Amino acid sequence: MLSGSPCPIWAYGMPEVCERKSAVRSRIAVTAAVGLSIIGISVAALVDMTLEDFHVPGTQVGDVHESAIWSSNSCMGCHGPVTESDPYSTWKGSLMGLAGRDPLFFAQMTNANQDVGNVGYYCLRCHVPNAIVSGHANDTMGDTLDFYDADGVSCHFCHSMVDPIYKPGISPVEDVSILASLADVPQYYGNAAFVLDPEGRRRGPRTDANQDYHQVLHSPFHQSSDFCGTCHDVGNLATTRQPDGTWQYNSIGEPSPTEDPWEMFPLERTYTEWKLSEFASTGVDMGGRFGGVGVTVVSTCQDCHMPRTSGDACILGPTRPDLARHDFAGAAAPILDLIAAHYVDDPDVDLDAIAAARAKAVEMLQLASSLEVEQECGSLRTRVINESGHKIPTGHIEGRRIWVNVRLYDAGDVLIDEYGHYDYVEAHLDEPSTEIYEMHVGLSEAASKLTGYPAGPTGHMALADTIEKDNRIPPRGFNNAAYEQGGAPVVEHVYADGQYWDDSWFAMPPETASAEVFVYYQNTPRHYIEMLRDGNVTDDWGDILYDLWVETGKGTPIEMTHDAITIDVFVQGDLDCDGSVGVDDLLMVIEAWGQHDSPADLNGDRIVDTNDLLSLLSAW
Repeated sequence: MLSGSPCPIWAYGMPEVCERKSAVRSRIAVTAAVGLSIIGISVAALVDMTLEDFHVPGTQVGDVHESAIWSSNSCMGCHGPVTESDPYSTWKGSLMGLAGRDPLFFAQMTNANQDVGNVGYYCLRCHVPNAIVSGHANDTMGDTLDFYDADGVSCHFCHSMVDPIYKPGISPVEDVSILASLADVPQYYGNAAFVLDPEGRRRGPRTDANQDYHQVLHSPFHQSSDFCGTCHDVGNLATTRQPDGTWQYNSIGEPSPTEDPWEMFPLERTYTEWKLSEFASTGVDMGGRFGGVGVTVVSTCQDCHMPRTSGDACILGPTRPDLARHDFAGAAAPILDLIAAHYVDDPDVDLDAIAAARAKAVEMLQLASSLEVEQECGSLRTRVINESGHKIPTGHIEGRRIWVNVRLYDAGDVLIDEYGHYDYVEAHLDEPSTEIYEMHVGLSEAASKLTGYPAGPTGHMALADTIEKDNRIPPRGFNNAAYEQGGAPVVEHVYADGQYWDDSWFAMPPETASAEVFVYYQNTPRHYIEMLRDGNVTDDWGDILYDLWVETGKGTPIEMTHDAITIDVFVQGDLDCDGSVGVDDLLMVIEAWGQHDSPADLNGDRIVDTNDLLSLLSAW
């Protein structure tokens, strides 16, 4: 299917979807004709911004011809399939390889375009970067994307990337002229400010790569976390941080006054979270936790997400003892499920490769944290430890969350109480009963007046200018001041400098004999998927996403880790563990008054208040 065809790429093999999309557009056109202009329903975006507002330095549409960046199918002959570890076979099932086919992304982009005109161009630079080469990114709704664009974050795209910050004696000398030819050279890593080699010369970490079929340039950039930071640090280009630390909308029709992602409202800060961690500053010996031949000290993104193995990078080259796997495993298992279901009949999508990538993603999630469980008198203390090089969860924050599930049993192994219960039929989490690690964005009073949306937490991320909550667990080396400066602060929670874990306390009934604790991850919860469905008045992506979500298990949570413990007999209300309830216990309740997470929470409602005082007095 080619660009300009009546049915877009995402509807391949599904003419009924094209018909529904056409009907939706007709309905929208009629709505516009009668002048309906309610926020979120009109055809025009709420904020009518321009492509200039979303300008980023680096390669622009028209700078590189399609003939310079080949499709990934052209790489397959030499770089796979050779073994299960070859670059092509591992890449093709990854979210990198499938980014141009991601139903969740397209539903997100539709809603973002409804709020902010032309923001889709900015979204496409990261998620469908070949659209900059093809020029289809200028169609910010994504309707003209074709199979060239659907190659996702492709082999040749990544391996033609140029380090925008030239390093004499390290960067290939060819980069001098490439950077000099740009109208605007990036000064920071982030915001999809990538630079491509207009001649498409392949770049990689080897100095001895075979050059029989194409030129290869040695590129240390491809082994650095700065390379990954290109797309994994994202600020809202339409906002700028003010001297008082707040963010404010920019004037319309002008590029951002700064290129520094840290000066823009944070949409993603994974690279910053790593850069300000101990992993970046000194490296951390993780004892081989994340796999990889000969690698125990983790210091780059690639050490975890591209673990080394022994294998063949190319059929023309030697077997490498340190071949970097191209799984790019992260937390994308549920999204891979959506993609597999949507393209089940697409011959260009390898379902077996997706299944293998999904398994790697689950494995990565299970490595990202560890858990400690301990009885403290009548409370159960859980400690979730971040073993990764960034916050958990990280990345694009909408919908992503981790929570603690505690199940308490009596001597007969009968469940008597539970915190963080998840109803798999209704896809509903009992949120008030547990600790949920997540980030929520919102609208300030000023943004509310300009947009018409209520101030406070919002699902309109493209308009957000406040962080309402961010209690995600930081990595080793965390520093409050540094993370604040980097646009990754802790909000509505407290972490001490250096803390990379979080403790929670859960009250237990007197008859508790044992407990099980689970840590779960989810990135497609019901409320988020329904918001994308119900907010979409432009195309069918919201409905498509919702149907796929139902078909694939309604965003089934993924278990990250678990533990179990036998509970010793305790006295209800005995907070100091001296075997009785007295004045000292009373003082502990008073001292913890108002805290939402404390061993002084005696009735298990996650807040220390009058009810806990009454519970203690009744046990005196």
